[in-house]
Amino acid sequence: MERLEIDFSDTKVAFENQSIEKLKKNYAIFALMNQNWLVKIGTFFIKYSLKFGLPIKKIIKQTIFELFCGGETIEDCKNTIENLHRFSVGTILDYSVEGEDDEKSFDATEAEVIASIAYGKSHKEEIPFSVFKITGIGSRDLLTKVQVGNKLSETEEKQWENFKKRFENICKKASECEIRLFVDAEETWIQTVIDALVLEKMEKYNLGGATYIYNTYQLYRNEGLGILMQHISKAKAGGFKIGAKLVRGAYMEKERKRAEELNYPDPINENKAKTDEQFNLALEACMDNIETVSLCCGTHNETSCKLGVDLLNKKGLDSGDQRVYFAQLLGMSDNISYNLAKKGYNVAKYVPYGPIEAVMPYLFRRADENTSIAGQSSREFLLLKKELKRRSNNKV
Repeated sequence: MERLEIDFSDTKVAFENQSIEKLKKNYAIFALMNQNWLVKIGTFFIKYSLKFGLPIKKIIKQTIFELFCGGETIEDCKNTIENLHRFSVGTILDYSVEGEDDEKSFDATEAEVIASIAYGKSHKEEIPFSVFKITGIGSRDLLTKVQVGNKLSETEEKQWENFKKRFENICKKASECEIRLFVDAEETWIQTVIDALVLEKMEKYNLGGATYIYNTYQLYRNEGLGILMQHISKAKAGGFKIGAKLVRGAYMEKERKRAEELNYPDPINENKAKTDEQFNLALEACMDNIETVSLCCGTHNETSCKLGVDLLNKKGLDSGDQRVYFAQLLGMSDNISYNLAKKGYNVAKYVPYGPIEAVMPYLFRRADENTSIAGQSSREFLLLKKELKRRSNNKV
């Protein structure tokens, strides 16, 4: 099979979907995010303004929200979904509301996730996946208590049963609609419970060659690769499929701080090189077990994406093999997403949505991520700058 070379520096392909006006706006946003001190001041100002009702929602909506989110509702996301699909990039609908922690809000999130799955059923060509966070439908404190094996009160037992029912309803809906469902990873002190619950649903619903339920494996964890391999072994023995979304991880500082405060071993790899190695080994393991595993390479790392492409070619698999996807966040790494899609590889973008106030924790993480990840904001900024220069030189 002919090897398809990928050039992630091709900005013409990367930004083909953006008008010159949008390019300039996004360039300005990333230029600001390139300044650490400015991000810190801006984050403080936005939190203060929202808390005291200052009229800044319109500014947020037209800048950072527009860059990283699809809209406030599923309907609002239509233009984003269609624009991505026009360039052969799928959508992962992600209801990104955070901060609520009561049974009423958990029920509301369950209903919204189920609605996103139902919407995906009628738009399968555009929406290959849906996704949700466990803490959107259940209490983090409750999950922590369950993981350490503490006895639950009568009220907590009822809450635990309600949580498990919500989780089952969501997974059952995904199976009925034949929609692939990502269960996002969270902190290690609740992730063991999540892993066990998702494995149980994979065993129940990933049968007969179908893979609907996907666990998320964090390879910045020193146990991440081992957990993945255990799940693959169980799937082989049990005759079901593993859905594996591979990520590096998003809670490093929080994880290390808690480990230090509570005096237990740091669960995170000692350095980035080790995490990169573990991620790539996990990618190879999934490809070596492709008859058992359907995978999503969820990363902004160009080297890992190129490895995924190389492995597909070495295995003699078609670039569009539905068992292999690549995924990035909306507003980031378009040079990876669009260049992969242009060559026929399966690509999808996380498209968060929800009311502006409720999505702000997600947006703050994106701003922080773009200043803390080595070179991330600079890379986006420089790629946009390169494309603006190209268009200017070519008078596009």
